Amino acid sequence: MSSEAEKASRIGGAPDDGSSEFEQLDCSAVIADVWLMLDNECDIASRERLQRHIDECGSCFAVYGIEEKVKSLISRKCGGDQAPEGLRERLSVEIRRTVLIRQAEGDR
Repeated sequence: MSSEAEKASRIGGAPDDGSSEFEQLDCSAVIADVWLMLDNECDIASRERLQRHIDECGSCFAVYGIEEKVKSLISRKCGGDQAPEGLRERLSVEIRRTVLIRQAEGDR
């Protein structure tokens, strides 16, 4: 396989498809950013690039579908759950104590 063809297979495009390298995405980058897209934490341009790649790449489409189902399941099963007030208070106290200890150690 030529280096141009290898590059094309990594980024999901044809070697001479006319797309800028910025527009082409590596599958591993897309998979890493799927959660950003699902959580609506990426800008519109990034979302469009990711969606275009997912629409054209079968393996990324499959991963996206799995991640979407996992997110939905987590939301259904864990949505709205809150830690008991006593636990929240204990954690808050421990966090403050840890911060104070580290500040004191930093002053030495």
